[in-house]
Amino acid sequence: MTASADVPAIEIQGLRKSYGSNEVLKGVDFRVGSGEVVCVVGPSGSGKSTLLRCVNRLEDADDGQILVEGIDIRDPETDLDRVRARIGMVFQQFNLFPHLTVLENLMLAQRTVLRRGAAEAKKVALENLERVGLSVKADQHPAKLSGGQQQRVAIARALSMNPDMMLFDEPTSALDPELVGDVLAVMKSLAAEGMTMMVVTHEMGFAREVADKLVFMDGGVVVEEGIPSEVLARPQSERARAFFARVH
Repeated sequence: MTASADVPAIEIQGLRKSYGSNEVLKGVDFRVGSGEVVCVVGPSGSGKSTLLRCVNRLEDADDGQILVEGIDIRDPETDLDRVRARIGMVFQQFNLFPHLTVLENLMLAQRTVLRRGAAEAKKVALENLERVGLSVKADQHPAKLSGGQQQRVAIARALSMNPDMMLFDEPTSALDPELVGDVLAVMKSLAAEGMTMMVVTHEMGFAREVADKLVFMDGGVVVEEGIPSEVLARPQSERARAFFARVH
């Protein structure tokens, strides 16, 4: 199901989403190319996280089209579980099972969703813990780890499903400042490996350094997008200028 180079990893057209009378997404068009890193930034309440959560149907959109590797995930005939298996997602909160060890957390979905045998699931889990620098923590329980370590375990868990793309919903916002760097380093290494990534973030340094495209959202719409260095240095809209002046 891996997208070819000419098929976008994610393509969204005319996306709308409301909660009651509050329209959170107001006709969003959005695209992530295969192998591309796209960072989505903007003030709280701008619709960033809702957009991200619509990509794998954690939220149901009211209108519009969402294509993931060319597959319309809003089509009732689509095998949603099969599509979701190709999308790794990392949240603000780590969502690790506290009663399981780190290794068991990484093996669980492999066993239940991908039906991997125990030996293969363990091998994959250990390889991905090595990728995030935490192989020595395999037998620990999450409560014994720092927040940054738990988030890196969550990334390793997502990678253990061999996804085609990774979605990050403000993955460093719940961390103490001194723990942010280790998580961003893992994300940078994934980008360097060519992983397709959609990242909702407040980390402007990461966006500037790693992203292929920066998207600024406000009020439920995409206000502007482009090469990060250009958007950050010369924002075209007053809303973007005011926002970047505050966060720089």
